Amino acid sequence: MVFEQTWRWFGPDDPVSLSDARQAGATGIVTALHHVPNGQLWHVEEIQDRKTLIENAGMQWSVVESLPVHEEIKTRTGQFRSYIENYKQSIVNLGKCGVKVVCYNFMPVLDWTRTDLRAKQPSGAKAARFDFTVLAAFDLYILEREGAESDYSDVQINAAHNLFKEMSPEETDSLLTNILAGLPGSEERYTLSEFKAHLNIYKNIGATELRGNLKGFLQEVVPVAEDCGVKLVIHPDDPPISILGLPRIVGNADDLRFILNAVESPSNGLTFCTGSLGVNSKNDLPGMIKEFGHRINFYHLRNVKRDAAGNFYETNHLEGDIDMYAVIQAVFQVNRNSPDIQSKPKPMRPDHGLQMLDDLSKEIYPGYSGIGRLKGLAELRGLELAIKRSLEDYQ
Repeated sequence: MVFEQTWRWFGPDDPVSLSDARQAGATGIVTALHHVPNGQLWHVEEIQDRKTLIENAGMQWSVVESLPVHEEIKTRTGQFRSYIENYKQSIVNLGKCGVKVVCYNFMPVLDWTRTDLRAKQPSGAKAARFDFTVLAAFDLYILEREGAESDYSDVQINAAHNLFKEMSPEETDSLLTNILAGLPGSEERYTLSEFKAHLNIYKNIGATELRGNLKGFLQEVVPVAEDCGVKLVIHPDDPPISILGLPRIVGNADDLRFILNAVESPSNGLTFCTGSLGVNSKNDLPGMIKEFGHRINFYHLRNVKRDAAGNFYETNHLEGDIDMYAVIQAVFQVNRNSPDIQSKPKPMRPDHGLQMLDDLSKEIYPGYSGIGRLKGLAELRGLELAIKRSLEDYQ
């Protein structure tokens, strides 16, 4: 098989337990020391304690997601040099403990962003959704960002204005929380005033400057990772479009080429997230896998349904606009062409999942229901096996 089946777990406070993950079929866990503040050192003792907890549950710690990159590293301001040194030592410590794949992202200020975390689907299940009109209403009338009007068309502004007029105080508060309070996996929480202050820092940092800051970061940390046998794998921006005036630099094939060329090393790799990259209809996901597969060391398999306006919502793993058959078939093709890759399955997790069945009545992390991900993992496992058997039959 081409994938190691893994499961994201947010630590001891996660309502979905390690036991649940194992029953779902996962053999590997994707997690982080979420209690350690951004920029602080991950000590060997804490890494080992978490690793032991996972192993006692019958699985292995396959991927760190995420080792957060402090905002001052992204902007190269303040104490960024100190934070980079902590990052290097944390990589060393993870390597000592045998945790060899580290996922991170370089999204400024916000991590993954949605405007509705529990949008009801025709089936009755709930899913995360991103809507440009809702985002514009937040940007223009709640955040009141200076110059925001230039980022939207007159049609978008009128639609946002009409929407905002109809929003109740409860809906306004919910939208504010969805965007600023942080989603599962996000490491930062902001008040409105704090968020505005962070946005101001990026007034003079566009995509070119942020790319340069990422390259500088990689030039410092990748050699350390290579010495430790650790693979760093950057996650695409989610969504891979500029929002709230913030630059995005990890969203298409050109961006991925830049990153991989910034430091030529097997330790400078990619997390291939079909949901993030699939939001852009111009991205050829199977083609990207064939081009970059030798540097993809972690797969997030997730499906989305998008519309002509750029809005999208998450859907079942084998539905939506992403051809998951073609994606997994491309992974098999990369493996056939690269015998060295075949020796070890790449960790894959069913990224997100619909809130459904009994989980509708539970308090869960948005996108991370147990049942929705169980369904996704079962579907992906079956599709992988079917492709494998078909290739064996016709060879």
